[in-house]
Amino acid sequence: MHVNWVIVGAGFTGCTLAERIATQLNQKVLLLDRRPHIGGNAYDHYNEHGVLVHRYGPHIFHTNSKKVWEYLSAFTEWRPYFHHVLGVVDGKQIPVPFNINSLYAIFPPRYAEKLEEQLLAIYGYGVKVPILKMRESENTDLRVLASYIYDNVFLHYTRKQWDLDPDQLDPGVTGRVPVYISRDDRYFQDTWQAMPRQGYTALFQRMLSHRNIRVLLNTDWRDIDGEVRYDRMIYTGPIDTYFNYSHGDLPYRSLRFDFRTIDSEWHQPVGTVNYPNEHDFTRITEQKYLTGQSLPKSTIVVEYPQAYKRGENEPYYPVPRPDNRDHYEKYRRDADEISGKVLFAGRLADYKYYNMDQAVARALKLFEDEVAPR
Repeated sequence: MHVNWVIVGAGFTGCTLAERIATQLNQKVLLLDRRPHIGGNAYDHYNEHGVLVHRYGPHIFHTNSKKVWEYLSAFTEWRPYFHHVLGVVDGKQIPVPFNINSLYAIFPPRYAEKLEEQLLAIYGYGVKVPILKMRESENTDLRVLASYIYDNVFLHYTRKQWDLDPDQLDPGVTGRVPVYISRDDRYFQDTWQAMPRQGYTALFQRMLSHRNIRVLLNTDWRDIDGEVRYDRMIYTGPIDTYFNYSHGDLPYRSLRFDFRTIDSEWHQPVGTVNYPNEHDFTRITEQKYLTGQSLPKSTIVVEYPQAYKRGENEPYYPVPRPDNRDHYEKYRRDADEISGKVLFAGRLADYKYYNMDQAVARALKLFEDEVAPR
């Protein structure tokens, strides 16, 4: 058997590249995944109660990229959806990210009003202020507010998620934690926010529905060695795995998901509730908010961060620390040496966190720059 391309990994990166190569270059692609399904971590399916569940945690699509939005719109209709998150702080559920409405949910009205006035006077309305920047404010009240948010909304959540203190992570992790001086309770403010109307798996099926694409599941890429001839490979899995851990294991964090079906129509007031301080889980997401279904029962998923152990669980998140990036660079240099034969892309191959739209954008750019003939 001969194909032009072997693509390892059927997530957003792999599926986008398979679709582009098949349709734009009229070349044959063999798409492999070691899991029993397409879609990578965005895979969804109907459970025994008819609820469409995200098997690997909630995936809410949002983007500011018109290019990505228009590309994916060729494979799905969209259901408009604005995600809302509450965080349990001091026994109260407050909007997250922390905003003006959060002030009034947690503090006495007069004090909240005073803080709002100072925030507006110093920063203005509609501004997202990084929490560390606010902690350096000359205004005493705002420094106290920033410390309160840091300690009660961010610190312990971060410790659970990463098993590290914030100062052990890249500064950008803390830099992404804003105080949003607004009454906009949406978790995202991107231009396009929606969910695939029939789900992500249906979207991927349409992407891969082409005569030039063949999909093999439950297949490790090494299983085809000697059985399939190919011109080039695109690899989207963990880069350290490809190189047989020649520079040692790269650190990742993993997750455990506990799905529970509730015998009531709704369980919580919004899609996701965060638990930054109590419990050993980080958040609970109710699936029907994401899917828009109307059913008498509801399914929730509870997320438990855990250490990644090779061969025992899944690597979900590269751990964002400077020494880990240095570690990855050793593998990247090895990848550069074989770039004529193998291209690397995706969250695990690039050892970089990507949202779904960023994964698609990365794949489209790789196609344009490296795959398509110049």
